Amino acid sequence: MMSPASHIAATDQCDEPMLPNDGRTEPQSASEPRLDLTAIRRQFPVLAREVYEGVPLVYLDSAATSLKPACVIDALAEHYRSRSANVHRGLHRLAEEATEAYEQARERVARFIHAPAARQVIFTHGATESMNLVAHSWGRKYLGPGAEVVVTEMEHHANLVPWQQAAAQSGAALRSAPITDDGQLDLAALDRMLTPRVKLVAVTACSNVLGTVNPIEAIAKMAHAVGAVVMVDGAQHVPHRPTDVAAWDCDFLAFSSHKTCGPEGVGVLYGKAELLETMPPFLTGGEMVRRVRRTDADWNELPWKFEAGTPPIAPAIALGVAVDFIDSVGFEAIGAHEAELLAYAYHRLSEAPGLRILGPEPRRRSGLVSFTLEGIHPHDVAQLLDRRGIAIRAGHHCAQPLHTQLGIAASARASFYLYNTTADVDRLVEGVCEAQKLFSPRG
Repeated sequence: MMSPASHIAATDQCDEPMLPNDGRTEPQSASEPRLDLTAIRRQFPVLAREVYEGVPLVYLDSAATSLKPACVIDALAEHYRSRSANVHRGLHRLAEEATEAYEQARERVARFIHAPAARQVIFTHGATESMNLVAHSWGRKYLGPGAEVVVTEMEHHANLVPWQQAAAQSGAALRSAPITDDGQLDLAALDRMLTPRVKLVAVTACSNVLGTVNPIEAIAKMAHAVGAVVMVDGAQHVPHRPTDVAAWDCDFLAFSSHKTCGPEGVGVLYGKAELLETMPPFLTGGEMVRRVRRTDADWNELPWKFEAGTPPIAPAIALGVAVDFIDSVGFEAIGAHEAELLAYAYHRLSEAPGLRILGPEPRRRSGLVSFTLEGIHPHDVAQLLDRRGIAIRAGHHCAQPLHTQLGIAASARASFYLYNTTADVDRLVEGVCEAQKLFSPRG
């Protein structure tokens, strides 16, 4: 079995300036943008909460779902307060306003991921539904006996199980590209797997367990060379790093609102127009048709062909506000801040005896750290940390095959975002040390 690399040991509030240094740490260079963490944290109301009496919240679970800024919360409430109407159907004022706000959100999201056209952005009810849409719609049309789908060993279940089902139903074969000993995708092995039989490569842009950031542009070029299309799971990438679907030349990209400072209940599927236009609808009914006859129907244009029934109107509108909020902070500043936090956390946690960090070194990963503690179950770690007000994730993180490959059943995961501080990391490390004292046989 592989031995992975490890170490043992829109409101006014959202318009506030956010870049002066908060004074906690020195900038890495004079020109590097800095976040004003006091101003940033003021945007997120839940950070003022005490989760237990006298115990303030330390939120280190953004890889599961990010916190929401006040401007997003306000946008969600404002839709219901002033224009709670359906879209694309009514001729009255409220319906027209709702439709305009909904389609403006689509434009905002398209700009955020550099989609060539807004009609290539489809609103779903989550990233999981987005990937299921491709597996069912594209897979039904293009997969069959003799075809192959290639996934990777680091995939989230949402970009694995739909392809298991699509392969089983179509008679296609499902193959898995391995990872290296240090938790990176084995690109040489992937290249050897790519033959003209491969019709699709499903790959995460950033692993939700290892933190590994994959070279999507290079992978897309490799896949396209044999005529395969590329389905990218962007759930852990889009909120944290610039995402340019045109530069990547990926065929499909899925991501979720609730990891991107937006509300639950809405996700995004980007697809190349020439592929989307050939694909049959995933769901039917409502405004996804142009004309219906007794025995058949004509489909609507993109993107509405794939938005059957009442779409997630208010969440989509609030997502538009969320991506604007992230843009106002800037990925350069967010990236520098997360890199600093990651390096600090990696160093501090590496000093703990019996602690194993999963995945590559900090310069090759995103802002999360999954780890195990010798002799202590991750669930026990998470519960003890919770009593100290520290929210982390424990379990298999919807990536059971990866954990099996790593030789473990579960891991603990701390994930960082723009509102976290080095003090949050210090409290995490203190909690880990306490867990070792309480649960370790050597304690």
